[in-house]
Amino acid sequence: MSDPKAIRSLAVTAEDLVAAVETNCTTDREAVLRVTPPFSGRMRARLHVVHGKTAASPRPIHVDPERLLGPDTPAYPRPADTEDELRADPDETYTVDRHREYHADRVAAWRGKLRESVGDRATIETPAGPTEVDVHLLG
Repeated sequence: MSDPKAIRSLAVTAEDLVAAVETNCTTDREAVLRVTPPFSGRMRARLHVVHGKTAASPRPIHVDPERLLGPDTPAYPRPADTEDELRADPDETYTVDRHREYHADRVAAWRGKLRESVGDRATIETPAGPTEVDVHLLG
């Protein structure tokens, strides 16, 4: 089926969702969750880094990973912010190694919170217009 409006539910792995959001926060590349035709009621979205336009017909749907997240999703912890947090802690002594470790811990915590921020439903953009789908997080 080539009608993207037929999609009622979208499944995505937590790993793909987190990787897409993190890629968009930390690089100049555009990561999406790609849904490839033929379209049906239940579809799987997979991590995809966009490299120009596709000539396929019907075209795959590129879902902005942020669309699957709720409004209370925490912001990605930037290195400058985690450095400021560490320097402001009176119980910690700042070192480059300690900052690297602290930042890695904050990113790991963010990844966990991101998984918890996935909504049950989302509106995705398709070539046939917006459509609302159930969201199923795998893994």
